[in-house]
Amino acid sequence: MHINIVQNRKIWFAISGLIIAVCIGSIAAFGLKFGIDFTGGSLLEITFPNPIVTTELKSSVEKFGFKDVVVQSTQGNSALIRMESLDEEKHQSLLKSLKAQYGEATAEQKFDSIGPVIGNELRKTALIGITLILILIGGYVAFAFRKVTHPVSSWKFGALIIITAFHDVVVPLGVFALLGRFFNWQVDTAFVAAILTVLGYSITDTIVVFDRTRENLLKRLHVPFEETVELSIRQTIRRSISTSMTVLLTLAAIFIFGGETTKPFALALIVGILAGTYSSIFLASPALVAWEMKKKS
Repeated sequence: MHINIVQNRKIWFAISGLIIAVCIGSIAAFGLKFGIDFTGGSLLEITFPNPIVTTELKSSVEKFGFKDVVVQSTQGNSALIRMESLDEEKHQSLLKSLKAQYGEATAEQKFDSIGPVIGNELRKTALIGITLILILIGGYVAFAFRKVTHPVSSWKFGALIIITAFHDVVVPLGVFALLGRFFNWQVDTAFVAAILTVLGYSITDTIVVFDRTRENLLKRLHVPFEETVELSIRQTIRRSISTSMTVLLTLAAIFIFGGETTKPFALALIVGILAGTYSSIFLASPALVAWEMKKKS
């Protein structure tokens, strides 16, 4: 049984509206928990002689006099410790205290420290970069579709690319606001990389549907616009879902079997690709029809 996606567009718009409202609400209520990449601080990866309990390790580091401590376990006997920015004296003091408590075999694998000024600059740069990318992509799509002048203007394709991209970014942000509140998951440069990857995937998927719409508009000159868009969705939906499922299965394997440090990155991609696949099929093209129908009414 075939569902007419364009005809039922109000249902898809309502679902998207509800999801966006929940995500924006969670961001407003809980905020995003930024990692040291954006706030400044220090990150240590430590290997211990024996398996450790993250809550006990966190308590131990705090007892040593350090603040804003977050501990994540990784593979084996290793752990990631995030905390306030440390100078070299405090860094060596922490290592000495850890070795005294957990044994001399305790070894440092990695140490990074970022000042708050650099962290704030990275946050601003990431935001400006994502905004600029969306504007440039929207402008390019409008230019590439310039030959499509009837019945819809080419700039509307570019505008809807930006709108659906906003949808695909807000959803993982909302999810990570909830995860940050209840599970202490942080937004860092890896998350930004995941968001950029999601944008590339989602925009490409949407353009595939729009491009088929463009081709059909040139061929089906006397067919109603709504029918042409619905045909274009039907012609590309199997490709979109098959591609997404392949990617999602791979990401699910990384999330389940990968290390603790890869889980946030994998989950951001999973949520973003789910949102992007939904928006490219159920949001972008139906919104194009709704926009055109509103102009005629």
